[in-house]
This record gives sequence, structure tokens and C-alpha cells, in this order.
Amino acid sequence: MTSDLSQRPVPYPDVADVAHASAPAAAFFRSFFSAKSSKDIEATQAHFHPAKTAYFDATLGWAFTSHADVHKGWQQLMPTWPDAAKSYPTGILGDTTSGIVFMTDTPELFGAELRAIAVVDFEDGKIVRWVDYWDGRGSEIARTMSVPVESYPHELGSDAVTDRVGALADAARNIADAFGEGDARPVADLFTYDAVFEDMTLRSQIRGRAAIARYLGRALPHLPYAGASIRHIVGNSVSGGFEWRADNHPVPRGAVALVLDDHGQIAEFTAVWDGSLLDDAAITAAVACSVDR
Repeated sequence: MTSDLSQRPVPYPDVADVAHASAPAAAFFRSFFSAKSSKDIEATQAHFHPAKTAYFDATLGWAFTSHADVHKGWQQLMPTWPDAAKSYPTGILGDTTSGIVFMTDTPELFGAELRAIAVVDFEDGKIVRWVDYWDGRGSEIARTMSVPVESYPHELGSDAVTDRVGALADAARNIADAFGEGDARPVADLFTYDAVFEDMTLRSQIRGRAAIARYLGRALPHLPYAGASIRHIVGNSVSGGFEWRADNHPVPRGAVALVLDDHGQIAEFTAVWDGSLLDDAAITAAVACSVDR
């Protein structure tokens, strides 16, 4: 299925950066988003494992914990999407064991443009766990369709999947440990000289190890993933990412995507979390840290 569809024109903007993804992963997600953007319920559903499927939205707290539940979700949502509605990848990391997808949902799907990091685990070439992380600010759906706090699925199905091992996992744990120390220099030392540090929620991008060190010196007290623990690690030896949890923070969860160089240093770091859980003053203070003085 994926090999046939991978060469066809796609019904969405074909802009995905696949430089750090395996060829099978790139083909799989091309097939998946082609089916989804075509509003083809059965073709979309065919990408999920028939026995172990789980799909979560970490911002809304939606949980579809079986193959039948996911199928029902598509049946409810897709018929409401107009022809202009598109869901598409802008970047893919990892392989068909597990990986990260940067994805965009156009406003026609849910009433606002959503730019998410999806964490995906596979088994037997099919999706067994998918979790979307995105910033709920500016989205009516985040205000009106989130589940009650008492119903939130806090584990997000992480107990049913296994962490990746190797250089990517080492880098993830190293940076989580360094964040926990609260000192910017050990964190910055994990990055390449020309690394890019991006926080999608704060709309900030810092380039270069020296600038990253200065930025983190100001920003660490404001970043919810500084001091967080790792929930789950995905990806291959050079690209992927991790989900984090910060149980005592107003923002208790999020995701980070990583790309490593040949020496295991971090070349690209991208974080996303739900900024709607903080007030405007806290967001403003965090954004102001990106200004060098």
C-alpha cells in the first residue's frame, strides 16, 4: 500500500523535510496523510494496527484506545471536513519502529490552524500509538472541547510501548538531566556549534551554541520542560525525540524533537507544549527571554 501511494501526487502541500527519516517512514507517512487529506476513512484506518491501536490528543485529552474507537473517530470527523481541509507533514524523524512527525492541520478541520508534533510508535508496520502535542492558544477547540481534568488520560498510553535505545535515547536523557540541574552551560554543551533551538509554543528560535547558552541562562526558570522527566523516547539513532512530564508544573506535559550530528551532539531541538495552560504574564515573560541584551 505505502509503496504504491508513495510515488503518487499528494492531495496536500508536499513540503515535508524527510532528510532525517528512513525511506520507509517517509513513504508510510506520505500514504497516511494522503488518505487523511482525501478524507478516506478506510484508507486512513488501514495504517493502524488492528489489535493494539491507541490515539491520543495530549492538548484536548482525547483518548481513542482501540482500533474500533479510532475508526469511529474518523467516521465522526471526516464527513464534516470540507474539500479545502488538509492535514499534512512538514517534517519526519525516525523510522517505522518509532518516530516524530511535524504536522499541520488547516483551519477547515478544527476551526484554527494547528501545528503539532506527533509521537508515533509502530509494530508490524502499523501504528500502535499516536500522540499529538500542540499549543492550544488561539484555538476555540482547545477552549471548548478539552476533556474535564478528572477525565484526562494522564499516562497517554505510554505503558504499552517501549523506549528506543542508542545515541538518540542517550541524548534525550542527557539533556533532561542537564535541564534538571538548572544550569545553562551543561545544557548548551550538548549542542553543536551551529545548533538550532526552537520552542514552537514561544515562537522562538535561537541559532548557535553561544546564543543558546545565553538564552537558557535567562529562560530556564520559565521553560516547563526544564526539570521535567522523560515519559517516552522514540526515533532511530540520529533523529526522533521524547515526551516529557512535569507533574508539579502548570504545564504538565509536552514533546521535544531532536536531530543529532555524527558525534551524538544535538543539532536541532524543537519543543512544543500547551501555552494555554499559562496566563498571559507568564507567556510574555518566557517570550522576553529570547531577546539578547
